[in-house]
Amino acid sequence: MAEEANSTGQTTTQPNPLKGATKKGALLGAIFLMATSAIGPGFITQTTTFTAEIGAAFAFAILLSILVDIAVQLNVWRVIGVSGLRAQELGNKVLPGVGYVMAALVVLGGLVFNIGNVAGTSLGMDALFGLDVKIGGTISAVIAIAIFLSRRAGIAMDRLVVVLGVVMIGLTTYVAIVSGPPVGEALRQAVLPDTIDFLVITTLVGGTVGGYITYAGAHRLVDSGGTGPEQVARVSRGSVVALVVTGVMRAVLFLAILGVVAGGVTLAAGNPAADAFQHAAGEVGLRLFGMVLWAAAITSVIGASYTSVSFVVTFSPALARRRNWLVIGFIAVSTAAFLLLNQAPTTLLILAGALNGLILPVGFGVLLWVAARRSDLMGGYRYPRWLLGIGVLAWLLTLYLGWNSLSGIADLWS
Repeated sequence: MAEEANSTGQTTTQPNPLKGATKKGALLGAIFLMATSAIGPGFITQTTTFTAEIGAAFAFAILLSILVDIAVQLNVWRVIGVSGLRAQELGNKVLPGVGYVMAALVVLGGLVFNIGNVAGTSLGMDALFGLDVKIGGTISAVIAIAIFLSRRAGIAMDRLVVVLGVVMIGLTTYVAIVSGPPVGEALRQAVLPDTIDFLVITTLVGGTVGGYITYAGAHRLVDSGGTGPEQVARVSRGSVVALVVTGVMRAVLFLAILGVVAGGVTLAAGNPAADAFQHAAGEVGLRLFGMVLWAAAITSVIGASYTSVSFVVTFSPALARRRNWLVIGFIAVSTAAFLLLNQAPTTLLILAGALNGLILPVGFGVLLWVAARRSDLMGGYRYPRWLLGIGVLAWLLTLYLGWNSLSGIADLWS
C-alpha cells in the first residue's frame, strides 16, 4: 500500500522484515488474498452453472483445477518469494519489455475480472437484501474504495480478507451438509468423468488461478516483506496453506451445488447459485448465499484491484506514490464498466474466467524460465528440479486447454 513505498516513492523489492504479530498478519493476509481471489464470485458462478450442466462429472474439472493450482502457485510463490521481485520486474530482467507485456495482460485481464467481481457483489446484495444489481454493485464498490482511503489500508485489507474467508468456508460447509450430495458418485467422476469439456476446465482454471490471481498472494508477500532465499520455508508454508484453503472451499461449494442438482432441481438462470442455496436451506440458505457471494466478491474486488495495480507501480516513482489512488481508480473504472455493459452478471463472471485462462501461460512461462535459467535473480538459490518439473507440466496443460477453448469463448460473448 502507499505506506509501503519509501521516501522517494519507489516500492522496495528487498526484504523489509516485519515483527511479531504484524509479520504473521501480513503472511496470513497474503494467504487469504490468494485464497479469496481464487474462490471469488467467478468460481462460485462457474461451479453452479457447470454443475447444473454436467452434474457430478464437474468433479473432474474441480480436481484438475486444484492440481494445476498446486503446480502453479508452489512455483509462483517460490520464484517471487525467494527473488523478492514482482513478476513484471522479473520479466524485464529476463528480456527488456517482457515485464511491460505481462503488466498489460494482467491489468487487462484484471479489469475484465473486476467487472465480473463487481457483478458478483451485486448478485450477493440481491440475495441478501433484494437490491437492484446496479445499486448493489455501486454500494459494494464504495465499500471497497473506503478500505483504500484508509491510512492503514494494507492492514485493513489483510484483516478483512481473513475474516471474510473464514465466513465463506463456514457458511458453505453448512449448506454442503444440508444439501446431502452424492459424495461417492462425485469421487468416481473425479477420476472417471462421463463428460470432459475443455471450455469448462479452462474457465475454471482461469477463474481460480488465471490472470491476476496467479500473483495476488505472492505480490502481497513482497509488499509486506519477508522475502529472500533465507525465507524459502516460510514462503513454501504460506503457499501450501493457501492451497489447502482454496481446495477445501472448492470442494465444499461443488458438493453443496451438486446435492441440489442431483435432487432434480432446475436452477434459475438469473442467479443460479442463489437458487441452489435456497433449495438446500430455504430462506436462510438464500441469505447465507448472499453473504457468501458478497464476501467472495468484495475480497476479489480488493484482490484484483490491488494486484493489477502492483503490476504498474514499479515502473515509475510517481505511480508508486499514488498507489492507493490508482487502486481506487481501478475499482471505479470496473464499476462504471459494469454499470454500462449490457451483459448479465453471470455471463461476465464466466467470460472473465475463460479470458484469464488464456493469459495464464504467458506470465507463468516467464517465471518458470527464471526458475530454470536465472538463479542469479534468486540470490543463487538452487531451484528444486521436481518443483520445476510439475510447473512445466502445468504450463503445457494450460497451453493445451487454452487452445481448445477458443471457440467456446467466442460463443460465450455472442
